[in-house]
Amino acid sequence: MFTLLRDLQRLRREIALGAPVRGSLAVRHVDAGSCNGCEHELTLAAGPFHDLQRFGLGVVASPRHADVLLVTGPVTTRMREALLVAYAAMPEPRRVVALGDCALGACAVWDAAEVVGRLEDVLPVDLRIAGCPPSPDEIVAGLRTLLA
Repeated sequence: MFTLLRDLQRLRREIALGAPVRGSLAVRHVDAGSCNGCEHELTLAAGPFHDLQRFGLGVVASPRHADVLLVTGPVTTRMREALLVAYAAMPEPRRVVALGDCALGACAVWDAAEVVGRLEDVLPVDLRIAGCPPSPDEIVAGLRTLLA
């Protein structure tokens, strides 16, 4: 057993995994009307190569179990109420992350009649991760700042 643990420690140093996790956060993702580019990158960030889980960041299915509400896309009129309900269902303290340029208000394909606007117009945003779409590395780096 000692040899196995020693080899595991050496392997972690060689592939530069960094320090062990010092906490964890449950993340609830909501697509508020995106083109799905950010969702694809988020899926890659949660996959085996980038592995959000090793940093203590897990994606959960219910806002009742979430510490972080991660929102992609511009907030559409049809998703505004669902976002507010999800936010209200989260336990305190809760954080909100705007992922991608559309959630930040820089979306080029808005139909003004169907879009409320940027996420900050609906909920208080704690973290902004820019990009169209942001890379998995940028997503992981941004979410890790919430652990500090």
